[in-house]
Amino acid sequence: MLTKHLAFSRCDKLRLAAPCLPKLIRSKLTHSARLLITSAALLVIAGCASQVPIDESGRQAGQWERQQADVEAFDTWTMVGKAGLRTPQENTSANLDWNQHPYYFRMLISGPFGGGRSVLEGREGRFSLTTSDGRFEAETPESLMEEQLGWSLPVSAMPDWVRGLPSNHSSYQIETDELGFPNHLQQDGWEIDYRDWEQVEGMWLPRRLVMNYADVRITLVVNQWRPSNS
Repeated sequence: MLTKHLAFSRCDKLRLAAPCLPKLIRSKLTHSARLLITSAALLVIAGCASQVPIDESGRQAGQWERQQADVEAFDTWTMVGKAGLRTPQENTSANLDWNQHPYYFRMLISGPFGGGRSVLEGREGRFSLTTSDGRFEAETPESLMEEQLGWSLPVSAMPDWVRGLPSNHSSYQIETDELGFPNHLQQDGWEIDYRDWEQVEGMWLPRRLVMNYADVRITLVVNQWRPSNS
């Protein structure tokens, strides 16, 4: 009777242990699945970390630094756009057709604050403004516009500012966005905010910028950039 009782106890133990085997297998499988999920998550995180930041327009981090020398060399161009002028006394706009060379520029201003049609030209330190009232000259384009039109654009520095560059004739402060592109520029009492960009000839150039000086606010929207070789 003692031997039979002992044999029964061993079978009993085997039967009790048998249901535990699938649990052990499931535990090992669950552990493996967790390792697999963790590894996949790490791969996704690593992939995200290696991606270059990019915005909706397609600009990427590091592009401005790589292209800045090309933008500086892009000194002969034509820009077609629209400028909005806001002061405490008025709120108006005009169309711009601006042809820029290293030693010459010609800016056609048409519309309300251009007084119909005005042509501002500069060559080697000589500036002239032609309006329906005649042709006028002055030592600076700013004083010429102020005298004849009653308002002025910062023409001397704008060839650099409209390309996203500070002018090299005075000190400045510049801030960049998360992609390294110019975001805010302070120079000569003006504050320039760069709001939008477009790709031109493989370079990113400003498409919309806002310039503020005291209570004067000028919004420039560029409709077209194009190289000019003539």
